[in-house]
Amino acid sequence: MHVLLNPAKHPFHAHADVIYFLAFKGEHVAGRICAHVNHNHNAFHAEKTGFFGFFECLPDQAVADALLEAARQWLVDQGMERMRGPANFSTNEECALLVEGFDSPPVMMMPYNPPYYIELLEHYGLHKVMDLWAWYMTCEQKLPEKVVRIAEKIRQKEGITVRPLNMKDFGNEVKRIKDIYGSAWEKNWGFVPPTDAEIAHLANEFKPIVIPELALIAEVKGEAVAFSLTLPDGNQILKAANGKLYPFGIIKLLWAAKIQKKINQLRLLLLGIKEGYRKRGIDSILYVETFQNGTRLGYKGGEISWTLETNTLVNRAIELMGGRKYKTYRFYEKEI
Repeated sequence: MHVLLNPAKHPFHAHADVIYFLAFKGEHVAGRICAHVNHNHNAFHAEKTGFFGFFECLPDQAVADALLEAARQWLVDQGMERMRGPANFSTNEECALLVEGFDSPPVMMMPYNPPYYIELLEHYGLHKVMDLWAWYMTCEQKLPEKVVRIAEKIRQKEGITVRPLNMKDFGNEVKRIKDIYGSAWEKNWGFVPPTDAEIAHLANEFKPIVIPELALIAEVKGEAVAFSLTLPDGNQILKAANGKLYPFGIIKLLWAAKIQKKINQLRLLLLGIKEGYRKRGIDSILYVETFQNGTRLGYKGGEISWTLETNTLVNRAIELMGGRKYKTYRFYEKEI
């Protein structure tokens, strides 16, 4: 968190304006909120949207209203026309509000909030603009034979090879993934092309915990056309440590966990296919290989997240694999 909020250490701040507010009741902090303008978002989408995030609040509507109104007024002063969130700070980090699926803890880089936050935001006048879905699969359930068979036929017919990430060529692998990422997500709701600095930052964060067999690149005639990234769920370690990281960082904890097999759950957080190679079943190949490798490595299951509710093709593919939609996260919006 301290890196994310530090303009000198996190590249998001190079193209954003950010302000933070605290709400007090007497001498005690009763809530917090951040308002920010992501200039790259507005340039890419040709709009004037401001965001709020890092929202935490006691179950007190007056406090919530005061925080949200402070964020709204600041965004108005910046020339924005609508307020959207929560986003901490972007879709590359934790974002959206949990509205369904409170019965299980969040996985890494996914948010959690009390159920009463829904009423606080909606009472203020914010309304749903987009839902994000999280899916769950256990390794005990076997993949449908039809899916495995079709994936293998597609692999042979299309001449697709799938290989693990080459950690000895990590820098060039990141460049290949960035190229796919931009093409794959360009038309998705809310997407903003990450800067080179943001890609480098995420790559450095993930590198110590990457398991090559779960970081896959699909190639056609030597060209990287798709990739998927699945990581161990570090939140299991946080839970075991009662949320206390000191004196270790999360990356060190995850590294130790990878060696000691303390984590038995995964999160598939990225899967992208280049324009021109979609609707050819490459996603099914990556899903099947990830599932098989995760099972072989001893993991018990994992989350696939997140997917847009409007992404029918992806959601249907996960359903056919046996995925169960078990959490819903919501972006809210308000004209200001």
